[in-house]
Amino acid sequence: MHLILVGATGLVGSAVLSHMLSLPAGQIDQISILARRPVPMAEGHPHVKVIEHHDFSDFPLEVLHQLKGADGCIWALGTSQGLVSKEEYMKITVDYTIAAAKAFSTLSDPFKFVFVSADGATENPGTLTPFFLHAKGQAESALIALRSTHPSLRPYCLRPGFVDKSSQPELSKWQVQRTMPLLKKLIPVLGPIYRTVYPSGTTPTPQLGKVLTDLAMGDGDDLEGSGIVGGGESSPTLGSEGWQKFEVHSNRYVL
Repeated sequence: MHLILVGATGLVGSAVLSHMLSLPAGQIDQISILARRPVPMAEGHPHVKVIEHHDFSDFPLEVLHQLKGADGCIWALGTSQGLVSKEEYMKITVDYTIAAAKAFSTLSDPFKFVFVSADGATENPGTLTPFFLHAKGQAESALIALRSTHPSLRPYCLRPGFVDKSSQPELSKWQVQRTMPLLKKLIPVLGPIYRTVYPSGTTPTPQLGKVLTDLAMGDGDDLEGSGIVGGGESSPTLGSEGWQKFEVHSNRYVL
C-alpha cells in the first residue's frame, strides 16, 4: 500500500499522518508527502518520503514518477478564507484539487482521491452562505464530474464539522499555523462550548485521521448508510452527521 498525503503540516493533515504512523508495520508500505517545506513529524520514518513541491497546479513527470503505483491520496491542502483573496482561495480549493486528481488518476487503477471538504459545502449558496463553503461545494462537484473522463479515479469528499484536536494536543507542535489571528484566539474559548452544545457537528482528530486513511486504503467502492449525501457513482460525500456512527461502525467502513 502506497499513499500520498498533501497538506501534512495543517491540522487535518497532521491528524492523518499521526494515524498513519500509528498503524502496525506493513499496513502502509510507503507514504509520499508533497510539501513546500520540511515535515518534522515525518522525520525518522524510513517508509515516509517528503517530496518538495511548490506548484500544485502542475505535476511534472519527475514528480509523478516518484508517485507511480500509489493507491490513493488524501488531499488536506487548504488555507483560511480570510488569509487570501477570493480568487486565490478558489485557486487553492478548486483548481489545485482538480489538477492533482487528474494527474494522480494515472498512477493506478483504481485510484482513490480523498478530498477534505467542509460541513455545509454547497454549489447553491444562500445569501448568508460563507464563501469558503461555496468553493468547497464547487470542488466536490468538479471532482465527481471527473469520473466521466477519468474512469480510474475514485473520488471521496468528506465534510467534517468543527475539527477538534482536544484529545490530541500534541498535534499543535507539528502544525504550521495558517489561521486568522482572531480565530486563533477564539478557538480555545469556543471549542469547549461547541463540543457541548453541538457534539454532532464536532469531528475529533483521531476519528478524522482514521476515516480519511481508511478510505484511501479501501477498495474504492461506493459507500452506503446514514450520512452519505448522493454525489454519483463511487463519489459519495460524507456528511458531518455520520461521524459518530462511523466511530461505531468503523470496522465496516460504513456510515
